[in-house]
Amino acid sequence: MARSAVAGAPGISRSRLTTIMVLTGPAYIWLVVTVLLPLSVMLYFSFLSDVPIGKRVAVLTIENYAAFFEKDFYRILMLRSFRLGAEVTFYCFLFGFPCAYVLAKVIKGRWREALFLLIILPFWSNALVRIFSWTMVLRGNGILERAVNWLIPDFGPLGLMFTYPAIIVGLVHSYIPYMILTCYISLQAIDDHLIEAARSLGAGRFTVLRRLVLPLAFPGILAGAVLIFVPVLGSFMEPRILGGRIGTFIGTIIEDQFTAVFNWPLGAALSFIMLGIVLLILLIGVPAVRRVI
Repeated sequence: MARSAVAGAPGISRSRLTTIMVLTGPAYIWLVVTVLLPLSVMLYFSFLSDVPIGKRVAVLTIENYAAFFEKDFYRILMLRSFRLGAEVTFYCFLFGFPCAYVLAKVIKGRWREALFLLIILPFWSNALVRIFSWTMVLRGNGILERAVNWLIPDFGPLGLMFTYPAIIVGLVHSYIPYMILTCYISLQAIDDHLIEAARSLGAGRFTVLRRLVLPLAFPGILAGAVLIFVPVLGSFMEPRILGGRIGTFIGTIIEDQFTAVFNWPLGAALSFIMLGIVLLILLIGVPAVRRVI
């Protein structure tokens, strides 16, 4: 038995280790090729003075990172983006968690399947189609404005298009399924007998929600928050189309650096700064939230 064990992995036979490597190897190779390798290239580009294409000469520099700290413009946009991410995550939780609770604990059978179909329906359409459909709803003399003026005559124009609330609406619609699905998985794992026992002992609905349901569903809430907050920070389609002139955030600036300005090093540096801030928030925030809950 000792001879069959692999050095550094006691208790695992050589054949078992080979099986594990064969089964997990393709996944790790895929992650290296599609995630780690592009990130490494982006990190290298962030320290260059120019794009090394053609006859352009690029040297190593930290000016791209220094530009973020020297110019208030980038810091203000970063704060605006974090505010946008926090608000979208909050609204997704506010509307998504009750929906997930109803799906997990109230509705059964085919009605649950029908509601699940409605929740995942946005994933079946292209993101641009979803965004431009909201322009038809929110624009002047659009569907929403006509409906409001039909219900309340002489209400006047709503003026929602090309505003900050329009960006919030578009992003919440795009990302709320993540919160519903992750919260549903955590809520589904909570034994109904625990809730019944808490109520039989005299705990009110709010107490059961605060002391029992929310702590047990916290992993799903956290997973949904991360899946929403991180991509919203770098979003550029919804702010650009629904926000117009006020839809300038760090994501739109990064996208401009790669597509319009052709300043890939600065775009890469801004991306890694944003990534570093997000990781720092997660490292500090998650343990703090766990202690509170």
